[in-house]
Amino acid sequence: MNERFILATDRINEIINEERADCFSPFFSVVAKWITDAFAYREFCKSAGYLKDRTKETDADSKPDLKALCAKQKEFYKDVLPENYESSYLNPEYASSCFGREYGLCLSFLYEEVRSMLPFLFEDKTEEVLIRLELFLEVYTAFECGFEADKKAPEAESIRQILYWYVSDYSEFSAVNYMKEQYCPEEELALSVMKEYDLTAPEYLFRFGEYVSDTEIETARYLAGLPEETIERMADTYTEGFRKGFEAAGKDLTIKETVNIRYQLGFERVILRSAENFEKMGLHPIIYRAYPDIFRKSGLHKIGFMSTSPNRQKDFDHREDMGLFLDGHLVTRKLEALRAALENCKKEMRLMSGPACMETFGEAQFTPKEKEDTARFDEKAGKLWVDYRTKAAEEAKDYLHREERSFTIIAFPLPEIGEDFEEIFDEVIRINTLDYRLYQEIQTKIIDALNLADYVHVLGAEGNETDIRVNLCKLNNPEKETIFENCVADVNIPVGEVFTSPVLEGTEGLLHVKKVYINGLAYEDLKIEFKDGVTGKYSCKNMPDSVMTENILYHHDYLPLGEFAIGTNTTAYAAARKFGIEDKFPILIAEKTGPHFAVGDTCYSHEEEVRVFNPDGREIVAKENTYSRKRSSNPLEAYFGCHTDITIPYEEIGLIEAVCKDGTTIAVIKDGRFVLPGTEKLNEALDS
Repeated sequence: MNERFILATDRINEIINEERADCFSPFFSVVAKWITDAFAYREFCKSAGYLKDRTKETDADSKPDLKALCAKQKEFYKDVLPENYESSYLNPEYASSCFGREYGLCLSFLYEEVRSMLPFLFEDKTEEVLIRLELFLEVYTAFECGFEADKKAPEAESIRQILYWYVSDYSEFSAVNYMKEQYCPEEELALSVMKEYDLTAPEYLFRFGEYVSDTEIETARYLAGLPEETIERMADTYTEGFRKGFEAAGKDLTIKETVNIRYQLGFERVILRSAENFEKMGLHPIIYRAYPDIFRKSGLHKIGFMSTSPNRQKDFDHREDMGLFLDGHLVTRKLEALRAALENCKKEMRLMSGPACMETFGEAQFTPKEKEDTARFDEKAGKLWVDYRTKAAEEAKDYLHREERSFTIIAFPLPEIGEDFEEIFDEVIRINTLDYRLYQEIQTKIIDALNLADYVHVLGAEGNETDIRVNLCKLNNPEKETIFENCVADVNIPVGEVFTSPVLEGTEGLLHVKKVYINGLAYEDLKIEFKDGVTGKYSCKNMPDSVMTENILYHHDYLPLGEFAIGTNTTAYAAARKFGIEDKFPILIAEKTGPHFAVGDTCYSHEEEVRVFNPDGREIVAKENTYSRKRSSNPLEAYFGCHTDITIPYEEIGLIEAVCKDGTTIAVIKDGRFVLPGTEKLNEALDS
């Protein structure tokens, strides 16, 4: 492998200055130059930052300062930055204008995949780097031979085939590596940087091999200035939420040995303290990266530690690069690779307790530009992708042991949220640590009323056209059973919702929200019609149907209504209104600030047999629907592999009422205020 690596890098160094009289030559020179620059950039960044033990430093004075690091990064990332992207080969539209659509999409993907070697370079994963160098050389050689033999470029299809077989041949290699990254308790780069470097000096951020924006720098600086007790409070809320999740569900945490931490760069001071808390619980933290390569990424959704994207339009343009290759053979190959990876790590997977996610919010809203010249899933490939995801979830089910696992999610704002960042940050800490006992008591009263209902009727107001009837499960033993779960601050921080799995038959009407942020994109006037609990017609003022198909329906023809909930966290809602950040709240908090509807699987997906109880001892019985009921007879038709929440804010709610079998009604919310007796205290935040 070392010999191959030397041969590859030597050859790439030669390509930089090789010229042919054809339109493709500049492309290969640019990519070859980027590769050589990547090695130099890594060495420059590795010299940044200061060890906590200064006695280990021998050349502290020669280390680059923050200004030098930012300047070096700007030069290295120039191809991807928005000001240069329109004339970058990374832009499929530009590459297509230079080479024609078929060549353009292939070569733009090639450049994107070559660039995905950067994090592996920082982690000294030589073989991961090597396979990308050799892919580049294989494509270059195809062009070189074509022009030497026939004075013309090879057929575009032959180039696509090279890329296709790269994706196929390395599927198992990458799947096994990715599974190890997720489950095998080794000392990863992220945790070692946190332990070894001075986190009060933001230069350390460049050690990760991620793009470092002002957002990460300012976040790290702000956290560096917080008192230790504030850092402890943040970390303790986060890790205790995880522990409480096991306790509330009656699951045994002591049989687990690892936990997966996911977060955004800049929060290392809190994450390090959280890692120490998890270690005290007997859990070794595993912190792996949200890798950008074709094998690990899934559309716009990122899983792992990450930083701000240098160009979200570029990410959007490459979100479906798999569409260049996907066919039945590749689906089969990827499933074979997954099976091998699962079997290779089955012991470690059993020891994983679950993910602990620290999310962020406040980024400037992004509305993508839809382009014709990008790789996309056509109808056939889209169905194959759905088929792959469904079968992959079924393959993983027996290895994940979801009945033994839990999770937690918490969120904090980024400096991009505006000039009130520090005040908002303090307010979010307060929201994340509200008295769960108070909410538990109030939510019990809401559940008592909803347990009497045959269905719930939701009407919009203030221009919101929502008019939907949600059919509910019927109780056999109301004294011991309940329809809704009482959600307090454990797995899902902050407190504040009651939720259920609706009965699909009889659930119908229109769901409308004037503005909502879903999976990184801002939607305006989003409308979805439901008939017998499944999605029908849908529309959005600022998004084409194709984006909704990808980002909400995940290429399914339809999705069931998997969840109906009423959020009760009026404190979070009031904070959003006070600072004008309603549209920037992540769904984690937004779902607590009004009723919300989730399309896709239920909240109990793959865990329907696990008995769940509310704090008052009543068992939750509404955990399945018409589709998930097929999990034993036809598991491939039982689940959809997604769960997307859509929230209507309080001010857009005219009425939420429980409608009983005899026709009597019990109002829970009317004209944006809680009116059910015993819930009046929730209006105090609204009044303030």
